[in-house]
This record gives sequence, structure tokens and C-alpha cells, in this order.
Amino acid sequence: MDIQGKRVLVVGLGKSGVASALFLESRGARVTVSDAKSEDQLCNEIPSLLDRGITVETGKHGERTFRDQDLIVVSPGVPNNVAPLQHARRLGIPVIGEIELTARFLQGQIVAITGSNGKTTTTTLTGEIIASGGRKTLVGGNIGTPAITFVEQSSPDTWVVLEISSFQLESIESFHPHISAILNVTPDHLDRHGSMQNYIAAKRRIFENQTADDYAVLNADSEVNLQIAEGLKSQVLWFSRKHPVDRGAFVEGGTICYRDPELVEIMPVTEIALKGAHNVENVLAGVAIGMAAGIEPSAIRRAVKDFRAVEHRLEYVATLRGVQYYNDSKATNVDATIKALESFPGNIHLILGGKDKDSDYTELNGLIAERVKCVYTIGAAAEKIESQIGNTVPVISAQTLESAVRKASDLAGEGDIVLLAPACASFDQFSSYEHRGRVFKDLVQSLAALQSASPSGER
Repeated sequence: MDIQGKRVLVVGLGKSGVASALFLESRGARVTVSDAKSEDQLCNEIPSLLDRGITVETGKHGERTFRDQDLIVVSPGVPNNVAPLQHARRLGIPVIGEIELTARFLQGQIVAITGSNGKTTTTTLTGEIIASGGRKTLVGGNIGTPAITFVEQSSPDTWVVLEISSFQLESIESFHPHISAILNVTPDHLDRHGSMQNYIAAKRRIFENQTADDYAVLNADSEVNLQIAEGLKSQVLWFSRKHPVDRGAFVEGGTICYRDPELVEIMPVTEIALKGAHNVENVLAGVAIGMAAGIEPSAIRRAVKDFRAVEHRLEYVATLRGVQYYNDSKATNVDATIKALESFPGNIHLILGGKDKDSDYTELNGLIAERVKCVYTIGAAAEKIESQIGNTVPVISAQTLESAVRKASDLAGEGDIVLLAPACASFDQFSSYEHRGRVFKDLVQSLAALQSASPSGER
């Protein structure tokens, strides 16, 4: 892709937008960036761009800015159907995303992982599995490190393991992973995609450019994934926690196995350090990907045994006076919160809320009634959550995370669990789910300091 001297507009100044702008400038493009946020809101991002001679437009998306370009690169956070992008397409200006831009330059084999839940844990674990096999491995994408930053580090023998979101998949054209995986598809981001059908279609695009030499890894326990598999050109590898599969990874007799076509025993399930049945599924997906990549079973077992929870995913924070605190800020949809609740037998004080994504919180009611002592609501979705979970258990309108942690600490007793698993996006009160998780951990540590300074037994 020749971008030397070309006029390129980058829309959206998130991590991937900034990284794309800097990459394009380094390759000789004449770069402009545009973001609807104000200059004050972007004060951390703008200096590095101006230092490289990049033109910055803030507070609006100017019509002429979009018209006078040879290429437009759109960040994942910007919907593909906004009016300026639609107008640019009508003018014949190519519009691609950061992942597609990366695909034009990246060397090596790509492993791409998506799903409504579990993709960050599985992506990180898969990177460890492939690295344990002695391969040069880079891990990033939607996980935090923009994929475009890997171009300069990549070589033909590199394995690039990427977490990919449905937003990123909307704007691909030639993106071609050697191994692609969809872990699960449950309702999420319906406020952007408009329908479950559109959301599934966006996820399925991860297989769009694969051939018979490539691999599609799918969850055999998911009815949606069974439908997605129909008509794929790539070789399908299944994973299942519930039953054996003809080709792929599964659990049998407490052992993780792999068959293709010979049966290989990988490791006992008891060697997985991660909590929750959903993490067994994440490990199975990682095993299937590792075997498809040609990693030895012993190296896979070693990587899985050594793997610990990723930050903000059922992350243990502290035990204060017999109460355990867990940070699952990455639980940004209802299904993720269900999986978090299923990881504990009961006595849970659950913090819910944030920015609603057109979710149905009534799906939580069965587990809340069974395992939760009290719910603490925060953020913009609080009123909707309170109306949908009704009188299942006591509900306290805490409004802020700080208030929720304080109130939960006051009410929780020895043997209880305080769990942040919000079932919502973070953008009403926080810059990201990571920011929300860090604030939660800081609040818990502040509680620890207060309790250590208080007389023994005082709450």
C-alpha cells in the first residue's frame, strides 16, 4: 500500500487512532486527524501529533476535512455509518479501519480472537502458549496495544496474536488471519449494531478472507457458533466443555484432550489456575489454537499451568476482615456478569451499573436470587437495572463506585464477597473499563489502610 505523499485522514483519537496517525506520518503520508471531542478533552493526545506535523481538528468533523482526502482511516469507537463517512464513500474515498491498515503492512502469521466475552483472557493466554513453543510472538489489538504498532517489529516468522472487536471487524477488507476464533456470541453492543443479527454478522467477518489452508476455531456449545460455521472456507476446529468433538479440544473425564484425528491428552482440568467454568472454555480455545499453530502439548500445558488472571477479569484484589474483593470491571455486558456470578457459590455483594448498551438485566435475576446478598447500583443505567431486577434481593442506589464500595464494606460480613461485575460500559463515569477497575482497586486499598488504622473489630 503506497501512502507516500497521500492525504490521509484519521477519524477518532483513541489509542488506535493516535497510533495510526503516527504510523502513517512515519511512512510519508500527509496526515490530518479529526475528533468530535474538545481540545481540552484531548490534551494528552494532541502534543505528540503536533510534534510530528500532523494537522489536528477537534470539536467537530468538518465536511471539507473529509472531502479533501485520498484515504480515511476510522477508529473502532467511531460508527461506520456516521454522515461524514457516508459522504466520503459517495465521493469514492476509501474508508478503512486500523486493523485493515495494519493488514496491508504486517508480516507473519496472524491469530485473531473475538467473542462477546473471554477474548482478552484467551488472547493473552494464546500468546503465552505460542511463545512457550519458542515462536517470536506479539500480542495486542483491542487488548490495549494497537496492532499497527507491531508493523515495524514484525517479520515473516512472527506470530501476531490479536484481540479483535466487532467494531474493528466492521471495516475490514483484506484482513486475513491464519487462525481465527469466535469464543461466543451473546447480546452486546446492540446500541451500536442495531440488532443481534448485525452483531453476529460483524463477528463472522473474522473468517471472511480465510482459505482452506487456514483454521476457524469455534465453540461447539454455542448454538450461534454452530450456525456461523456453515459455509466457512477454512478448516473448522471445535472446542467444548460439555462433550467430545471430532476435531478440536474438549474435556473428558476431568482431562483436557485434543483430537485431530489422533487423541492427545493435554492436561488435567485441575491444573487450570483461573476461576470459573467460562475460563475452562477459554483454555480449550487456547489449546485448539496452540495445536493448530503446531505447539507441542507439553509446552501448551506448561503455559496454561503458569497462567494467572488478567487484570480486571475476576481479579482478586484483597481480603479485608474476612471479606474478599474481586475486580471484574471487564464484565461490560450481562453475559459476562452471569459468568462472574457463576464463579462463586454465594454470599456476593454485587456492584452493577454504568453506561447501558441496550441490555436486558432481567437475565441476571435467577443467579442474583440464588447467590447475591445485596446489589449496589451505580451510574447512568442504575434506574433501568433497579426496575428490571425488582425485588429479587435488597438493592441500594449507590450512584458512584466510591459509595458502592463503602456501603458494601459496611454490610458485608466474614465469608462474603464484594464483586465489581457491572454488566455495563464504563463511559458514563470513567474513561475505560481499565480506569474503572483501577479506581475500584484503589478504593479497596484505601479501605485496607483505614481498617488497619482502626481499633480491632471496628467496621
